Amino acid sequence: MFEEIAVNAQKLLREVMGIPDHYRVLFMQGGASLQFAAIPLNLRKNGRADYIRTGNFSTIASKEASKYLKVNIAATTEDSNFDHIPAQEELVLDPRADYVHICMNNTIYGSKFSYIPETGAVPLAADLSSCILSEPIDVSKFGLIYAGVQKNIAPAGMAVVIIRENLLREPAPDLPLMLDYKLMADKDSMYNTPNCWCIYVTGLVLEYIRSIGGVEEMARRNKKKADALYACLDESRLFQAAVWPGSRSMMNVTFRTGDDVLDAEFVRGAAERGMVNLKGHKKVGGMRASIYNNMPYEGVEMLISYLKEFEAAHPAK
Repeated sequence: MFEEIAVNAQKLLREVMGIPDHYRVLFMQGGASLQFAAIPLNLRKNGRADYIRTGNFSTIASKEASKYLKVNIAATTEDSNFDHIPAQEELVLDPRADYVHICMNNTIYGSKFSYIPETGAVPLAADLSSCILSEPIDVSKFGLIYAGVQKNIAPAGMAVVIIRENLLREPAPDLPLMLDYKLMADKDSMYNTPNCWCIYVTGLVLEYIRSIGGVEEMARRNKKKADALYACLDESRLFQAAVWPGSRSMMNVTFRTGDDVLDAEFVRGAAERGMVNLKGHKKVGGMRASIYNNMPYEGVEMLISYLKEFEAAHPAK
């Protein structure tokens, strides 16, 4: 009975994302953070990799990978507090790297790649945890895509890995069984008892996305939400968006007043109105509105209304 559920979930993911036939879909135990080690352990060949640091999780991923191979930081925007994504021409890539790693959407800082980096013959590995299924993406541009499912797909506790078949290799002797991509592919992600609940819910979510018109319709809805919120922030004299316009995330909108006391007052008032978890991450402060796939447009309208109400109550000094 469960095999049918798992096969259907994988089939739906292939359909909704347009995954080519020469890619395998794996349902891996644990979240995306476990893949920080799995990727270098599975893809290492020359023992070197390029990492583009654009936020917290790409930084952690690069540090984890450095335990297993030599990591080159191909670009970073850390000096400006990760307020934008580096352009293609800023990337210093190693042609002998085993892979190039990016985090497509940065939840803490509110930035996102607006382009897919060109990496030549070197496979591109991308963390899509916080933006998968939010808009169409050309899977064929990547060697590997991975995503913790807890943002847009299912409850926490599983990661989806989409990997090109020619990257499935015989494992090194020190590769843990549960991180072995080839083994998981050979066993259809059921080497041991899989995360049954997450896979079941994944199938339900994918059925819903297909029913509304696929990721194209989801992208239209997400763009409408993000455009409205960013327009409000850009027109405001009190609030400022934290990320450059060309690098802004549709999923995580970060903003601030520039005054920590005012920011705290705003967050308290939002909670009183039923809008919770708007406090920014401790690394950046300010506010963060996470407007993932399941956030309705009405929720964004409520936030915009409160932004204007709060601004009106705090005239410029």
